[in-house]
Amino acid sequence: MKVSFHGHAVVKVETNGKTILFDPFINGNSLTDLKVDDVKPDVIIITHGHNDHIGDTVELAKKHDSLVIGIAELADYLGAKGVRTHGMSIGGAYEFEFGKVKLTPAFHGTGFNAGDGQIIYLGMPAGVLLTIEGKTIYHAGDTSVYSDMKLIGERHPIDLAFLPIGDNFTMGPEDAALAATFLQAKQVVPIHYNTFPVIKQDPNRFIDLLDEGNGFIMEPGDEIEL
Repeated sequence: MKVSFHGHAVVKVETNGKTILFDPFINGNSLTDLKVDDVKPDVIIITHGHNDHIGDTVELAKKHDSLVIGIAELADYLGAKGVRTHGMSIGGAYEFEFGKVKLTPAFHGTGFNAGDGQIIYLGMPAGVLLTIEGKTIYHAGDTSVYSDMKLIGERHPIDLAFLPIGDNFTMGPEDAALAATFLQAKQVVPIHYNTFPVIKQDPNRFIDLLDEGNGFIMEPGDEIEL
């Protein structure tokens, strides 16, 4: 399978003729290499209900009849907009035709800014364990480090983990390095940094805190084979 990074928290997985897209924040994302017109996701997985993670979900899902997976309240909200959804909750897992999705805790917020000063609550934030073809990818979403990441790593051998390092809204490099230790993932990639001035970070600082060979930096558009 091919796994690619596209700026901020946008991750794409391509396998068995399916395209799975995490947190499709494309329009307004100064770091992404993607264009909405060129993306054709079969599945969209959203970690939480902030604008920079829901992104272009509604437009993409309506255009391509994508299945949108997320926390139950978020799924209900998007379903009311005519999007095909599957709602889940923290700790729950489901076997889809393309693979298994399990939601993990994330410590963050989920208010969607509707643009008129109204903040819409869209359920708890989540991380995502995606298991396909015997490989497990962990997208931590937006979160702080927390000790139960040890349990996630013990219960789910992780081949590739995407961890936020931007600080201010999420873990910074030091806490993300501790999270990587807890998770014991084979490979770790930093995300959610440099999109906005307040989350500007040097990703090499994060990589230097990891065991040698454990982490690597993906520029927008880079892909790896799992």
